[in-house]
Amino acid sequence: MVETMRDPYVILGVRRNAGQDEIKAAWRSLAKAVHPDHNQDDPNAAERFAEAGKAYELLRDPKLRSRYDYARREAELRRMEAMKAKMRPQEEPPVDAETAEDAISQIFGAEVRAKSARPSPKPAPKPAPKPAAAAKEPERPAQASESKPEPAPEPQQESALKTETPLMQRAAAPAAELVAAIVRRIRGRAAKTAEKVPDLPIDLAVSVDDLINRQRLSVELPDGESLKVQIPPGAVDGQSIRLAEQGYRVTGMTRGDVVVTLRVDQGGAFRTRGLDLMTTLPIDLQGAVLGCEQVIETPVGQVTVVVPAWSGSDKVIRLAGRGMPGAYGTHGDLLVELRLVLPEAPDDKITDLMKSQRDGLYL
Repeated sequence: MVETMRDPYVILGVRRNAGQDEIKAAWRSLAKAVHPDHNQDDPNAAERFAEAGKAYELLRDPKLRSRYDYARREAELRRMEAMKAKMRPQEEPPVDAETAEDAISQIFGAEVRAKSARPSPKPAPKPAPKPAAAAKEPERPAQASESKPEPAPEPQQESALKTETPLMQRAAAPAAELVAAIVRRIRGRAAKTAEKVPDLPIDLAVSVDDLINRQRLSVELPDGESLKVQIPPGAVDGQSIRLAEQGYRVTGMTRGDVVVTLRVDQGGAFRTRGLDLMTTLPIDLQGAVLGCEQVIETPVGQVTVVVPAWSGSDKVIRLAGRGMPGAYGTHGDLLVELRLVLPEAPDDKITDLMKSQRDGLYL
């Protein structure tokens, strides 16, 4: 029985050029609306929830989404060609309709099943051995009338040519069957296991200190349940942590996972970029011109920053190995961006110096 599925964009109610944030928001909103626990009187709630999960799993993966979009465009193009072919007088024999499995097999690089078997050539019979008495007979001259065996005619390849039809002449497979074929290709047809509930994505706000100290934090699910999340070594902003079988529960399906994405607060004194720490160091005019040394406090301890002479604003000083700790003893870098600031109260000496420089006078 062919498993069919509606257009995933229609299921989630998003545009075809929607971004990942819009797709995720649509899935979370739809999952809350059609969840079986909230629709106990609806016998089709579990089916609609599973359908929404399949659509989200397809569109959240850029590779699967690109393959589906490509297959859908090809299917529409073939359907248009098929309609044009019906309007033209057919001079060639009708072409078999291409199934969704054939189209997806071509996209995934699998070989299409052959539609006709090629006959195997029969081996030539071996000559019978001559009797021993015949060896004593005198040799007779070869007769001119003796005919040589004619070579066997080459097998015709008409059946092979019939199967190699142009891409544009094939009948189009419906978009729903293409989606179902992609799902079957991903899951495989060998094992028939219980269907799994789609993942539940959750964002968790963390600080730089939380990542460095590998804190164990709490995250609240949409149903009010709280889970503990252990930050792994070397965690960075945007990293995902999967909590197996801690997501939605649906009767007759394997419980889904919770995928927690770490979101680091970038509004403090220190920002992150991978394992690197970034901060801003204010310096005065004298320090920028003559150079200076300043000690700053970082989440990993005190660090001495050496500002070279004649350093302008926006200059970045990199201190290797003074960033956040990673896995296996590695460390990121500390990036210090200089900011030239003036004193709050006007300085008469600096003002006179700038005037003399402007007017061409030298003290």
